[in-house]
Amino acid sequence: MSEEVQELSELLKIRREKLKALQDAGRDPFHITKYMIDATSKDVMDDFENIKGKTVSIAGRIMTKRLMGKASFCHVQDKCGQVQLYVAKDNLGEEAYEEFKHYDIGDIVGVKGEVFVTQKGEKSVRVDIVTLLSKSLLPLPEKYHGLKDMELRYRQRYVDLIVNPEVKDTFIKRSKIIKSFRQLLDNKDFIEVETPLLNIIPGGAAAKPFKTHHNALDTEMYLRIAPELYLKRLIVGGMDRVYEIGRLFRNEGISIKHNPEFTSMELYQAYADYNDMMDITEELIRNACIAANGIYKISYQGIELDLEKPFRKMTMEESVKEYAGVDFKTIKTIEDARAAAKEKHVEFKQTDGIGAILNLFFEKFVEEKLVEPTFIMHHPVEISPLAKRKADDSEYTERFELFICGREYANAFSELNDPIDQRGRFEHQESLRATGDDEANMIDEDFLTALEYGLPPTGGLGIGIDRLIMLLTDSASIRDVLLFPTMKPLN
Repeated sequence: MSEEVQELSELLKIRREKLKALQDAGRDPFHITKYMIDATSKDVMDDFENIKGKTVSIAGRIMTKRLMGKASFCHVQDKCGQVQLYVAKDNLGEEAYEEFKHYDIGDIVGVKGEVFVTQKGEKSVRVDIVTLLSKSLLPLPEKYHGLKDMELRYRQRYVDLIVNPEVKDTFIKRSKIIKSFRQLLDNKDFIEVETPLLNIIPGGAAAKPFKTHHNALDTEMYLRIAPELYLKRLIVGGMDRVYEIGRLFRNEGISIKHNPEFTSMELYQAYADYNDMMDITEELIRNACIAANGIYKISYQGIELDLEKPFRKMTMEESVKEYAGVDFKTIKTIEDARAAAKEKHVEFKQTDGIGAILNLFFEKFVEEKLVEPTFIMHHPVEISPLAKRKADDSEYTERFELFICGREYANAFSELNDPIDQRGRFEHQESLRATGDDEANMIDEDFLTALEYGLPPTGGLGIGIDRLIMLLTDSASIRDVLLFPTMKPLN
C-alpha cells in the first residue's frame, strides 16, 4: 500500500469514528431533516451595509478552517459563493466550540450569527449557533487546491462543482440560454410540446440510432434521433407554431463535439419558409448571447466574434467554388463530379451522386474555414430528404446550415410538403440503406399519411443547444457543458 493510499485510508477511518461519536452522543447529523436559512454568502458580501449588525442564518459547506485556540475562522460555501465565519468559544460555549473544532473540511453546517467586519476588514459572520447538517466522510480532492484531472472531473461532477466554482457558472449560463429560447419563442406565440423519445421508426435525421426492445409490445424500438416528423404532424393538425427542447440520441462516436445524448431545439412555423428561419436563428442566438454574457461580442478559444453583425450568406456551390476552386455549376454528369473529386483527393462512394460529392467537397475544403457566422444555403436534394426543392432549380433545396468557428450550429429548411415527392425521397433513402448506409432514413408510412392530409407551407429549424452553450461559454469540449457526459465504464 502506497503512503498516499495509507494516508487516505486513515483519514476515512477518522471521519467515520467522528460520525460514530456523534451518533453515540445522540447528535447524528443525518437525522436533521431541514434547516431554515434567510441569507446567502452573496447577501453578506454584496449587501453588507444593509445587513451589518443583523443576525442571519446561513448554511453551506466548510471549505477552509483555521483553529486559533479560543477562536477560529472558516469559510463556508453555499450556492452563491463563500463567506467567512468567526467562531469563538465565548459565543458558542465550551462544549459546542470543542465539537466545532472536530468538524472537517467538506462538512455541511448551518450557522446563526451577527454580520460584522473583522479587524482586517473582511466581511464575516460572528457565529452564535452552529449545527452540523451533514458529515463528509470523504475528503475533498488535493487538499482543496482543486480537482485537476479532467476525466475525474466529468465522472465526479458533484466534486467538480464543489472545488471548481467556475464550473457552476457555466451551468447557470446554460440554464439562462435555454430559458432565453423559451421566452423568445413563447413571446412569438409558439407552443412548447413533447414528442416521443421511443420511436418505432427513427426518422428526421441521418444518424445511427440506439435500439431497444419493448417487452409488452414485443417490438424493436429506437431512441429518437430527431423529433422532426412528429412536430410536422402537429403542423398538419393545425398547431401552427410548435417547438421542442429535449434530448436526442445518436449511436455514434464520442469527441469534443459529440456526445451520444445531447440537447436540441426544433421549431416549426406554418406559412413560413427558410428565410424566416434565418431571421429567427439570428434572433435566438443573439438573445442567448445577451442572456449568458450581457454583450454581443464574445471570444471563443481565442477567436473574437461579434454576434450583433448580420450573419454572412452564401450557397454551398459558391462556398465550394471560393474555398476549393471547383465550380459545380459546370458539372453536369456524375463522371465529371467523380473526376473532380479524384483530382482534389476527395473520397466518395459509388452510390454518391453529384449532390453528395458536392457536400463532400464542402466538408473537406469549406467547413473549417467558416469562422464568422455564415449561413450555407441551397443544399442538394440528394442530402436533404425532408427539404423543399428550389422553385428555380429542382436539384437543390431551400435549406441552410449555420456555421461558426468551423462548426455547424443550426439546420433549417422550407419543409417538403409534397407527399408524392416525399415518398420518392424516402424510397431513395431505403435504397441507400440496402447498400449498407445505416444512417439513411426509413420509410415512415404514417408520416406520409399525415402529409397526404395536407401540410401547409412550413419553415423548420433545429439548433444544437450544447454546441451553442460551448460557444457562448468559451468551452472547448461538449463535456464541459454537460453535467454528466457519457463516459466509458471504469471496469
